[in-house]
Amino acid sequence: MASDAALSKQRVVVEAVRLADREGVGGLSMRRLAGALGAGAMSLYYYVASKEELLDAMIDVVFEEIELPPEETDWQSAMRRRAVSARQVLARHPWAIGLMESRTSPGPANLRHREAVTACLRRAGFPVLMATHANWLLDSYVYGFALQEASLPFDTADEFADMAEDVFLPQLPPDEFPYLNESAAVLAAAGYDPVEEFTFGLDLVLAALESLRVPT
Repeated sequence: MASDAALSKQRVVVEAVRLADREGVGGLSMRRLAGALGAGAMSLYYYVASKEELLDAMIDVVFEEIELPPEETDWQSAMRRRAVSARQVLARHPWAIGLMESRTSPGPANLRHREAVTACLRRAGFPVLMATHANWLLDSYVYGFALQEASLPFDTADEFADMAEDVFLPQLPPDEFPYLNESAAVLAAAGYDPVEEFTFGLDLVLAALESLRVPT
């Protein structure tokens, strides 16, 4: 057990993220966190004044892990890299999906990320309002996909194929559900990988936004 003297704000926040990764943010409490740290519950308030401040710091850790859109490439490539990175980060921290836009006291990494995204869109020729529309659309797509992906009962193409054959098809008699039966059979046989859906949809979103900017 660690002593309170060994604590720091960074250690408190990192352990809170680990706890949320394992059990979800709903199971996070100051008492539970103190137990994981081997410290007194009241000692944590020296580093974070409240659970809300702790959540702000935890979300900042998540934003810090997301790659900023690089400046040395075109806007679509930059935003694609940022979106792919965000999806990967949210897969590691699914508890954060519903909290990314909820913080009213954003931390430095949060603000740096939002500034970089806005700068990328503005430099690409999106007027302020259109850049805002684009930002909302891209974030909604990433968060929505991450939320859906976190709830899927399979993780890989092989697992999907096994479920399609063993679980889905028996529930889809062809005389009652001909199109669903056909889809499940064809996708399983083709080695369909649900992971590819993210970039398919993302490329459609980026292509649609391209027509709305004013080239510089």
